[in-house]
Amino acid sequence: MEFLHALVNAHSVAIAATILIVAYIFIATEKIPKVTIALIGGALTIFLGLVGADKTMGDVLNPNYFINFVDFGVVFLLVSMMIIVNIATRSGMFNWVANELLKMTKGHPILVLFALGLFTAITSAFLDNVTTVILIMPITFVIADKLGINPIPFLMTEIFASNIGGTATLIGDPPNIIIGSAAGLSFMDFIKELTPIVAIILIVVLAVMTFVFRKQMQTTPEKMESIAKLDNSKTITDFPLMIRSSIILGLVIIGFVLHDITHIPAYLTAMIGASILLLFEKPTDILKDVEWNTIFFFIGLFIIIGGLEASGGIALMAKWILNVTNGSEEATAMLILWASGFISGIIDNIPYTATMAPMIMEIQKVMGADYTYPLWWCLSLGACLGGNMTIIGAAANVIVSEAAAHKNHPITFMRFLKYGICTMIISLLLSTVYIYVRFLH
Repeated sequence: MEFLHALVNAHSVAIAATILIVAYIFIATEKIPKVTIALIGGALTIFLGLVGADKTMGDVLNPNYFINFVDFGVVFLLVSMMIIVNIATRSGMFNWVANELLKMTKGHPILVLFALGLFTAITSAFLDNVTTVILIMPITFVIADKLGINPIPFLMTEIFASNIGGTATLIGDPPNIIIGSAAGLSFMDFIKELTPIVAIILIVVLAVMTFVFRKQMQTTPEKMESIAKLDNSKTITDFPLMIRSSIILGLVIIGFVLHDITHIPAYLTAMIGASILLLFEKPTDILKDVEWNTIFFFIGLFIIIGGLEASGGIALMAKWILNVTNGSEEATAMLILWASGFISGIIDNIPYTATMAPMIMEIQKVMGADYTYPLWWCLSLGACLGGNMTIIGAAANVIVSEAAAHKNHPITFMRFLKYGICTMIISLLLSTVYIYVRFLH
């Protein structure tokens, strides 16, 4: 055992990276459930001592305690929003929204695809993208069922739109919160610097998706006509529950939007809302519908990535990015943008951003704030948009893929990658032009 401990200490970065790569290979092949792979990898990371199994080391707290790497803010936000949405769904309110959306588009599948993408992106800019996809998924399944169309094109478009829309604001995606805090950037800074390019990227990506999926967007004129004339007056099955759910959901969303003022974390706002709604329900009936596979997949993945972070692997990647540019602002900006995109498509963008932020702060001490100002926006665009590359690149991707599998519409790793890498490259090319024209020219 002492020999193993010494071996791990001597080669911790290589071992942590190997566990992460092997886990991703197994996730990509889909021979074993993702949650099983994540938990095996997490257990192995703890067993080998890449992260600490004990809370304390003698009389002091262990900074590498494995629990420290599990983002329970994400975990509690996910569980709480799943509870809120599950309760709200029982009232029929999402069916009502779906019917109204269908009537507005006259049931035309291409218009429905575009409308869902646009709605998801705008909502993701003011909520986090995980919450948005949890809200939009029930609507999507209802719409796809009524049109007799496979929901996967809708779901993939929503994933891309949520990650793009979340890039636009300080509160839209967790990396932006980390960047805003480190760089002292305000909500309006993000609106001013990122919203214009995000809007362009969104329109281009939605246009590409409508073209790519056009052959799958086929339905009968009868279904379109019947949808255009839907009677939506009896869709709400439990009016008191709908009122109660709508009020709580509205207050939770307002709480997210006002985060800058109240400083109440999003997960706490969601927990309060879920707790209030549970007062009127039987918790066992509601909790059985929570996607526990997704929750434990995240926990395992956080621990695996924590092993790479604790060993210094992520810091080494960040330092390499900064060293190879040799002081050129243009080269540093482009390398951070593109490397962040590809790395965030493979590993979680939250620990990556948390490591890169202090590295950029170190550059600022040497080169000044004017030099590093564009670098923050490169990091934001790369880290947030890179999440569209793979099915595990962002939290929203995992949530949607798990829900789709639960509904017997699995989105395979390779199918997602085919569209995801195309979407990411389009996004980063447009971002490159914008960064150069806006900051570097």
